[in-house]
Amino acid sequence: MIPRMFVVWSLMVWVGVSAGGGSLSTAFAQTCGNGVCDAGETKQSCPQDCRRLLKLLRERRGSADRAGSQPKAVTLGPGDTQGTLTVDGRARTYLLHAPPGYDGRTAVAVVIVLHGGGGTAGAVRKETGWAKKADEAGFLAVFPEGTSPNPSSPSRFTGNPQTWNDGSGRFHSGQRNIDDVGFVNALLDDLLAKWAIDPKRVFVTGFSNGASMTYRLGVELSSRIAAIAPVSGHLWIKHPKLDQPVSIVFLIGTADPLNPLEGGDVRLPSGRVEWHPPVQDSIRKWVAMNGCSPEPKTIDDQNGVKGIAYEACREGSEVAFYTIEGMGHAWPGGKNLLPERMVGKASDKINATDVIWEFFKRHPRK
Repeated sequence: MIPRMFVVWSLMVWVGVSAGGGSLSTAFAQTCGNGVCDAGETKQSCPQDCRRLLKLLRERRGSADRAGSQPKAVTLGPGDTQGTLTVDGRARTYLLHAPPGYDGRTAVAVVIVLHGGGGTAGAVRKETGWAKKADEAGFLAVFPEGTSPNPSSPSRFTGNPQTWNDGSGRFHSGQRNIDDVGFVNALLDDLLAKWAIDPKRVFVTGFSNGASMTYRLGVELSSRIAAIAPVSGHLWIKHPKLDQPVSIVFLIGTADPLNPLEGGDVRLPSGRVEWHPPVQDSIRKWVAMNGCSPEPKTIDDQNGVKGIAYEACREGSEVAFYTIEGMGHAWPGGKNLLPERMVGKASDKINATDVIWEFFKRHPRK
């Protein structure tokens, strides 16, 4: 078997410790450099994260060899960055915010934030305050863009809305079967290649259609995502199954006109009427998948905010559920960018971004 320290040193030489490859080498060394995965190990004994990092490192080395030179250094640091990927023949974009203390050497957590139907990456950043929270807590906040029916025209809330293929079959994204799961999977690979991130602290949150997409990603990328936080959405997948437990915290207003707690027919802003299942159905499915105790305990009950948690779940996972009295279809504690007549009242009784980050911190992937 090849000595572990030789493997780590060799991989760092392959891609260099400059910004061009240092982040990827850092992630490998911190995640797999303590005897977790040596190059001579079999596939079965080498964790999936380590195998993925090794694959990316080898691809990087191969590209450099074919070019006849070392990879060019890329300067990535604190502040805002826009990225573009090609997935399934489509150009996909995202915004990324790195905190002031990001140094490219210390692996940090990642929070992916998904906008609602008709929204944008910039809008959900403003609505939720996740970039500010990233600055305070020292993680990367990533805001991907969905797709619109006519990609050659600017997206608009009505007329050309950006949406996610959340598994419901709705919108153009569902009808055309846009590979949004593939996009986020490729996005995670892109982040691993360019930034110093901790693969065990990858989290996803989203609002409305973005919340439903968050549910789907939690199911289909459960081997990569540690915890999720949908805000006002549904798990539309009929027979979901997790490869491994994923912790979840869910938040919603009791007066949400677009996702009523008890379900039923809902009139969307477009005027179309569609049926939504009861919110609790999604929670029950996740409790069952995580193998939690069926009886929740109260974790919050003040100022119109009620929170319950299902515990004794597999591998230390958790399912938490918050309701906010009188709040409509809005991000709790955020900025409501849509008119009240359409989505109901906003609320500052609780700050969802703060609650979600505290939850994420408690649930890195095992």
